Amino acid sequence: MSHAVFVDGQEGTTGLRIHEYLAARRDLELLRIEPERRKDAAERARLLNAADVAFLCLPDAAAREAVALVRNPATCIIDASTAHRTLPGWVYGLPELAPGQRDAIRQGKRIANPGCHASAFILLLRPLVDVGLVPAAAAVSAMSITGYSGGGRKMIEQYEARPQPPALGAPRPYGLTMAHKHVPEMMAHTGLATPPILMPVVSSFFKGLAVSVPLHLDQLGTTAEAIQRAYERRYAGERFVRVMPLRDPVTLADGYLDVQACNDTNRADIFVFADDSRALLVARLDNLGKGASGAAVQAMNVHLGADEGLGL
Repeated sequence: MSHAVFVDGQEGTTGLRIHEYLAARRDLELLRIEPERRKDAAERARLLNAADVAFLCLPDAAAREAVALVRNPATCIIDASTAHRTLPGWVYGLPELAPGQRDAIRQGKRIANPGCHASAFILLLRPLVDVGLVPAAAAVSAMSITGYSGGGRKMIEQYEARPQPPALGAPRPYGLTMAHKHVPEMMAHTGLATPPILMPVVSSFFKGLAVSVPLHLDQLGTTAEAIQRAYERRYAGERFVRVMPLRDPVTLADGYLDVQACNDTNRADIFVFADDSRALLVARLDNLGKGASGAAVQAMNVHLGADEGLGL
């Protein structure tokens, strides 16, 4: 059976990538808006209500406006903005979040697509909070390095301008006000009661992302082996989350973590590097794949009851 799909905001980075994922699918009918009618509310409303699944690839305010245009109770909205990620009535679109999350996505009609930094952080922390290895009250910090495509069209144009401004040749920490937009969902979907400190860093490569979380094992009363077992149990059988060997020998032999090794996949890799008293947890993914468009398509597949990896 064919399902009608509409991407509202199809000209943006996330929307274009979703179209790439779906273009060859024979089980879908892609509804398209004429370029000159992209801001025509009536035409957008018609297409949103004609869709079985509508992806919103819009700024937060525009995403809220789009939701208000939907009157068809059968239309499932998958919102890639930050607008609805912590709101009641919206399902968080991370199937690997916890047992039962796939059922919630399958049954829900309002799905909030996770943020890229948040996806990696949550994949690292949620299993540990759930089993008590990291207390909900713990003060946690994270560093995330990402390619410049995560900043959207404007940032892509800045980095790809020639000549490139000298400041863009080095990594650039940002989010310095402690108010990064992903922090609320990082709390809400890990169970942490204390806002984590997130230090995002953008650098001069197109895509790829790695979030690192340092932990003092002696303060937590746990071990690297216990953390590794928690990951292996939680993600056993998951096709898009790969738990790497404890103290991954391949990475340690090289001495460097390849931030871009998950690019062009919908996979997240989980690492535990540790000595006797300290651990560094790392999650790596493609910020345009599992961190954005790929995650949205995966959630759609779950919702429609299709093979979860179809098109990915």
